[in-house]
Amino acid sequence: MVSESEQLTVLIHGIWMNGYDMSLLKRRLEHCGFPCRRFHYPSLTHSPTQNAQRLQTFLQRIETARINFVAHSLGGIVLLRLFELYPEQKPGRLVLLGTPAQGSEVARSLQRQRILRPLLGRSIEQGLLQKTQAWRGKQPLGLIAGSRGPGMGQFLSQLQAPHDGTVRVAEVAVAGAHERIVLPVNHMGLLFSSQVAEKVCLFLQQGTFSRLS
Repeated sequence: MVSESEQLTVLIHGIWMNGYDMSLLKRRLEHCGFPCRRFHYPSLTHSPTQNAQRLQTFLQRIETARINFVAHSLGGIVLLRLFELYPEQKPGRLVLLGTPAQGSEVARSLQRQRILRPLLGRSIEQGLLQKTQAWRGKQPLGLIAGSRGPGMGQFLSQLQAPHDGTVRVAEVAVAGAHERIVLPVNHMGLLFSSQVAEKVCLFLQQGTFSRLS
């Protein structure tokens, strides 16, 4: 069991990653008072639904009153799927970073090319190719999109601006989300930008990206 006195923030990585790419963000969040744990999942060999089930098992081992979530890219789809399958979660706040919740144009381009299709694995099963459902969770949900490339996606698809090099700003949308902001960073820069970390801290503290007076 993981025991935290008040709250824990769970970090969920994106496709092809293992969670260590979120180490700098983890340190910054902990510096502003949010102890973190990384959740690792097999992004290619398991579908988002299966990984949401794994996440639920992971959460059941955490003994704390509140659980926040910060998820990057595909990790956000896994997180949204968690709340569709298991809506009764502990209180907390959620922030999605560059999550293509409206479906990924880059993923669609990869899917059309047989030689590149294995790069997606099972992430496309009720995942990167579909729109997610409207947010009905009780917890505040905040979205951060990036608007500045470059990124790998630009070489795989004709992305319509604005985008973060991999995900279009228009794809980072969830009906019912509490707030969305767009920052001048690329897709991986969402994990390394001090400005992004500051905005995440604000949302976890007060449920909005704007600093309250």
